[in-house]
Amino acid sequence: MTENVPSRHDLHPASGPEGRATRLLIMGPQGSGKGTQAARLAEVFEIPAISTGDIFRANIKGNTELGRLAQEYTNKGELVPDEVTDSMVRDRLGQEDAREGFILDGYPRNAHQVEALDAVLTDLGWSLDGVIELTADRDELLSRIAKRAELEGRADDTEEAIARRLDIYAEQTAPLTAAYGERGLLVQVDGIGEVAEVTDRIVAGLQAQFG
Repeated sequence: MTENVPSRHDLHPASGPEGRATRLLIMGPQGSGKGTQAARLAEVFEIPAISTGDIFRANIKGNTELGRLAQEYTNKGELVPDEVTDSMVRDRLGQEDAREGFILDGYPRNAHQVEALDAVLTDLGWSLDGVIELTADRDELLSRIAKRAELEGRADDTEEAIARRLDIYAEQTAPLTAAYGERGLLVQVDGIGEVAEVTDRIVAGLQAQFG
């Protein structure tokens, strides 16, 4: 992966030879490489990358009560209420593999979910270590997404539609990044460049964050 990448112990050197749990959020607009970086960081820190998409699919495939409830909404073309998503996230973070840490991708998406995540972590006796925000030039994002849409044959992904999604992301995310910035948790990283280079930037930013 990257050369001389740190372990959890390197990020938390005062916590013993194994290091302590590392609990992270990763945010970024479509086209920023967020999913790719979440997977790489999961390998670096030996923690699960947990995306809301994976959580939804697992619950629906497992025919859980929450999965059936979510599917009722999606079958009607409606958005799944925050409360259902919150419950799925609470359940997932309570699983054994998340005890040593996690990198959460795609949640929270709004102020209510920030509060809900705070409540989950408080109940578990945990706290966040850092919130990674991948940033990118808007024109670069438009170009990346348009190329991907062309390769995947997604004719409905017009430039106007892509631009609108980026606008919605910016509008919804600004209050979240401001809130986490006020808590001293936000690590902003340029998401443009070679994949390994971006990973190195994130790791360096987290090392500085953890002191």
